Amino acid sequence: MAEERLSTRTQFPASAESRKPQLKKAPEFPILEKQNWLIHLHYIRKDYEACKAIIKEQLQETQGLCEYAIYVQALIFRLEGNIQESLELFQTCAVLSPQCVDNLKQVARSLFLLGKHKAATEVYNEAAKLNQKDWEICHNLGVCYIYLKQFDKAQDQLHNALHLNRHDLTYIMLGKIHLLEGDLEKAIEIYKKAVEFSPENTELLTTLGLLYLQLGIYQKAFEHLGNALTYDPTNYKAILAAGSMMQTHGDFDVALTKYRVVACAVPESPPLWNNIGMCFFGKKKYVAYSLLQAISCLKRANYLAPFDWKILYNLGLVHLTMQQYASAFHFLSAAINFQPKMGELYMLLAVALTNLEDTENAKRAYAEAVRLDKCNPLVNLNYAVLLYNQGEKRGALAQYQEMEKKVSLLKDSSSLEFDPEMVEMAQKLGAALQVGEALVWTKPVKDPKSRHRTTSTSKAASVQQPLGSNQALGQAMSSAATYRKLPSGAGGAPQLTKPPSLPLEPEPAVEAQPIGASAQIREKQV
Repeated sequence: MAEERLSTRTQFPASAESRKPQLKKAPEFPILEKQNWLIHLHYIRKDYEACKAIIKEQLQETQGLCEYAIYVQALIFRLEGNIQESLELFQTCAVLSPQCVDNLKQVARSLFLLGKHKAATEVYNEAAKLNQKDWEICHNLGVCYIYLKQFDKAQDQLHNALHLNRHDLTYIMLGKIHLLEGDLEKAIEIYKKAVEFSPENTELLTTLGLLYLQLGIYQKAFEHLGNALTYDPTNYKAILAAGSMMQTHGDFDVALTKYRVVACAVPESPPLWNNIGMCFFGKKKYVAYSLLQAISCLKRANYLAPFDWKILYNLGLVHLTMQQYASAFHFLSAAINFQPKMGELYMLLAVALTNLEDTENAKRAYAEAVRLDKCNPLVNLNYAVLLYNQGEKRGALAQYQEMEKKVSLLKDSSSLEFDPEMVEMAQKLGAALQVGEALVWTKPVKDPKSRHRTTSTSKAASVQQPLGSNQALGQAMSSAATYRKLPSGAGGAPQLTKPPSLPLEPEPAVEAQPIGASAQIREKQV
């Protein structure tokens, strides 16, 4: 019986534990990718030397086929300034993985940084075919089209980017297109929408305040600049703009106090020293040595920005005021080389030439000023004075009549008040020429800070327009395009993800030119 029981026991099926299959081992990473986590770790820690050492080892093991190692190596090359080498590596990544959008975006960005904007647009368009809902591609395409001067296409791409994902940088680029086209109204509308989307962005608030300042809407300008300073009391652009507003209204001491704060933040700023110089120039009636201080500050601004025609203009103006006509001729000639289409520069040059007793060249300069400037009656008045003093009464009469037409148009189109010295000189010249009795001048305002001031003398009458605040506004707005790295929509994964390409934007120098033509503050002096 015992044997039968043992036999029956041995016939039972095996237990469940004995039939349970053994667990499989976790699959190992392919050898091509096994060091990616370590490469990524060193890269985000900015330990680039260790990162490059691991990349070199990884590429040797994989015979140069590890895409991620090549990608990070290219990013490091770009950070080190080796753009061409980074482009070649990104192109290698694109060959290894032709359907990867990130690789194409990085190739396009490297082309952009090399100044090959047309080639960059072609690569971005290829990337857009793979991913049509990437705001980064649309934004970067828009910036490339800005450089190619294709503003319509740029606007379309930037609007597409805003439709996909709203970003401050896209609003800024779109506003700059309108500024490049000279349409301040549309630029203001874009920046207003941007401020509604991002009300604490001090760059947007400052730029909007500067645009209102150009249009002479001082209340809104002050409001937006004040908001910018509320969020960032050290925002030197807003402080510089606020100081220029005070300078415009003749509060030179308060403006200098503001500029002192800016000098601590950006001591090598050309517009800062230009504005300080023009503050001292405005104080010349009250402080005798202010003109010397003005020249000192303007010379420093000219040293920092030797190709800025506005600083050269102001230097010529100050030297004219100090009766240093040879120096004035030197700086005004240099300004004309950079700004050959500005009539008032030729008029000031004619004033210097007249005082240097070079009458023939003075007449040529006046003729060019009359040809370029179709609105300013002072050009014709000064020319008429010179011709009358030279005994050419017929030519003086023609210029005087042209001045009358411009004065009539100005009175009809605006509430402009004329300086009493200009009125007096025009009346004397009209009496000498036996004309001008029917010309009615508006009654001049007593406050010299809120009107256009002009001056004429028996030898040569002149108009001078210091551009202190104008210079500040143009440079402050151009520097609003300082390079910023915004997070892209593709970013965010903490490991093994490729760092996304960053949105492009024009370099500050590109935008400085069109935005420099800002609101003119006229302070006419002899």
